[in-house]
Amino acid sequence: MEKIVSLCKRRGFIFQSSEIYGGLNGVWDYGPLGTELKNNLKQYWWRVIVRERDDVVGLDGAILTHPAVLKASGHVDTFTDPMVDCRTCKARLRSDQLAEKNGVKQCPNCGGKDLTEARPFNLMFQTQMGASADPASIAYLRPETAQSIFVQFKNVLDVSRKKLPFGIAQIGKAFRNEINPRNFTFRSREFEQMELEYFCRPEQGMDLLAYWLKERIKFYEEIGISRKRLHILDVPEKERAFYSKGTFDIEYEFPFGRQELEGVAYRTDYDLQQHIKTSGKVLDYFDEETKERVVPHVVEPSAGVDRAVLALICDAYDEDSAPDEKGKMETRVVMRFHPRMAPIKCAVFPLLRNKEALVAKAREVQALLRPHMNVFYDEGSAIGRRYRRQDEIGTPFGVTIDFETLGEKGEELRDTVTLRDRDSMKQERVAIKDLPEIISSRIR
Repeated sequence: MEKIVSLCKRRGFIFQSSEIYGGLNGVWDYGPLGTELKNNLKQYWWRVIVRERDDVVGLDGAILTHPAVLKASGHVDTFTDPMVDCRTCKARLRSDQLAEKNGVKQCPNCGGKDLTEARPFNLMFQTQMGASADPASIAYLRPETAQSIFVQFKNVLDVSRKKLPFGIAQIGKAFRNEINPRNFTFRSREFEQMELEYFCRPEQGMDLLAYWLKERIKFYEEIGISRKRLHILDVPEKERAFYSKGTFDIEYEFPFGRQELEGVAYRTDYDLQQHIKTSGKVLDYFDEETKERVVPHVVEPSAGVDRAVLALICDAYDEDSAPDEKGKMETRVVMRFHPRMAPIKCAVFPLLRNKEALVAKAREVQALLRPHMNVFYDEGSAIGRRYRRQDEIGTPFGVTIDFETLGEKGEELRDTVTLRDRDSMKQERVAIKDLPEIISSRIR
């Protein structure tokens, strides 16, 4: 894990937030490559969940949340973790995550066993809206994206005119004041979610739970995560939320252990019923064919963007051997991202930076590819070193403009380039005019 964290900073995937001031615990900033990787993930999720389906529409809800919303959902009263204090080192710890020695819980920082009794700690961030600081001005940063979907259910239904079953999808930030943020970006205080609330009739719930579990596993395979590192946990009834009739956790084998990537839960009609009860508003569905009104049940696939990005990085990291400029074998660090997830799709290299004709042609190739994909131009240092730099950030393809491109070794090779594959390191000769179609077909 140390190598991965080091690479993330060195190559601009992830930085500690406010690092020059000592850092902000549990908060992270995404660098240039991390931003591209994260956006590729979110865009592909939106593509398969919303744009390629007729039964799902989108929503972008507000982060600031009315306290009544979270009172109705139960977050104000019950969204807590058990917290203890270590009397020895004064650390505050999450009680249910402490290791035991001889049946006694101990502090992971100092090893002390003198701990306070556990007490509930509410995880929500509270703030004030407006100029006055009184109870009426209290608002919260949302702890999940789901509630804005539930409270806007009727509005979305009216404008979209969807029939059951249908879904409302959302990607957005959420905030939880974690007692112990840990494992790099895995457990953070500010994070992003990709959530779908899929509304259905009560009798469809269990079948749709199985359907969405299968769809979500397929999604992770499609973005390049190894199936052998994915596991499905059927959450026991005693560990599920009381309103859930079934919950599956999709877990990934991180370097720090098997942990949850996504939850797929059958939440029944609990959330809509709570908001109906608290707001007094009608949040049901009228079936034009049967002339019946029904409060829909919901199946919720809820994924963490940051956790998925971390899984992509962990799964892609690899080391192998490759020859250097002199033919001597050396260790090569390579990020084997699926091409559709790779931050940069193609790098363009003139063989020599001091040959004006090579540089000019390389810039033409860059301009040709840029409308189709994210392209990086690099003319610094030896060509082998440039390959290694791109391997380390996961760029799947490299295009080299050489003297053959200029026709100096035969007219039949004029306006052709070498196309290098990151994983095999094999090169093929292709015409410049065919590059957009060839590369695009391999990154879809």
